[in-house]
Amino acid sequence: MCAIEAGKRGRRVLVLERADRIGKKILISGGGRCNFANLHTSPGNFFSANPHFAKSALARYTPADFVRLVEKHRIPYHEKKLGQLFCDRAASDITTMLEQECGDAGVEIRCNTKVTEVRKNEVQNTDRFTVQAEDASFSAPRLVIATGGLSIAKIGATSLGYDLARQFGLKIEPPRAALVPLVFSERDCKRWCDLAGVSTEVIASTRSTKRNTKLAFRENMLFTHRGISGPAILQISSYWDGNGPIHLDLAPDRDLTGDLRARGHRDESSWRLLLREVLPRRFADRWLETYPLAGRSDRAFSDAEHQLHAWEVKPEGSEGYGKAEVTAGGVDTGELSAKTMESKKVPGLFFIGEVVDVTGQLGGFNFQWAWASGFCAGQAV
Repeated sequence: MCAIEAGKRGRRVLVLERADRIGKKILISGGGRCNFANLHTSPGNFFSANPHFAKSALARYTPADFVRLVEKHRIPYHEKKLGQLFCDRAASDITTMLEQECGDAGVEIRCNTKVTEVRKNEVQNTDRFTVQAEDASFSAPRLVIATGGLSIAKIGATSLGYDLARQFGLKIEPPRAALVPLVFSERDCKRWCDLAGVSTEVIASTRSTKRNTKLAFRENMLFTHRGISGPAILQISSYWDGNGPIHLDLAPDRDLTGDLRARGHRDESSWRLLLREVLPRRFADRWLETYPLAGRSDRAFSDAEHQLHAWEVKPEGSEGYGKAEVTAGGVDTGELSAKTMESKKVPGLFFIGEVVDVTGQLGGFNFQWAWASGFCAGQAV
């Protein structure tokens, strides 16, 4: 996106791509359909040490702008849910579109180019960056770092972007895995992990120490062989501090004791039948084995329902960068111009996309940050 915009402005642009093809993360996203944007994008869908930093870029390049590009290339797409836009056919439609836009803007792309060193030196009274690859050297007055984070190393993720930021004296907000499945302790895994593949709607919540607010997401939770995943868990994982509990409402909007009262039956058998309506059968039966009714009194049913609405889970950790969809943290936003993404300390050096300390929630928001931050840098290089 940055290269396209710079090329349109008459800049001579070279993209150095480490992988054997561009956009590998695009190609695997959204189950191969690429959730390329979200209609409801707002600054509130992003987290950063500075929650205001992303506002300028998101306002300058909106989901509607990217949709216009998609429609210009006659790529069929649809809204799946919650404003999430997906390709009808395949994610390769997006990479093909971007390659074509690069070609039209005169941008050169070199794949299989592994950068080994970057330095800045003064040549003929002009500061220039020299980028050393394994088999070639390149020089330019402007350098844009769009290397992504540490997530999914198998498709080429490395720490290069952070290393270069540190090399040039920029601060880094500590990186961590985000939008990532969570792992149970050995004891909890013995109790729940044989339910792997079972999915149910929940409200997942936790308290953000940075925001000092309670965050909650209502979507599906999925049991795995090591813990829990699914959209609700991926969302809450980005805000979990790694120590405290996560709370799960397993029966959103349901008044179970009221339902029992209306049916005129209130015993363990009725409770089991009701739980099987609310939860998948295997999960309902396991729940009753783990949290049996403590009698038939009003208090017993009230306590049982409260437990269901406020299940406290203490994960042992996460699946890490190998399974994380994105990396939170990154180049400190205080080091960059919110309008252009240029370093305040090093003129001509830009950082865009996931390598910056701006991370979106699940649902197309991280791609929107990539498009928006790339657009802003492309307007400035």
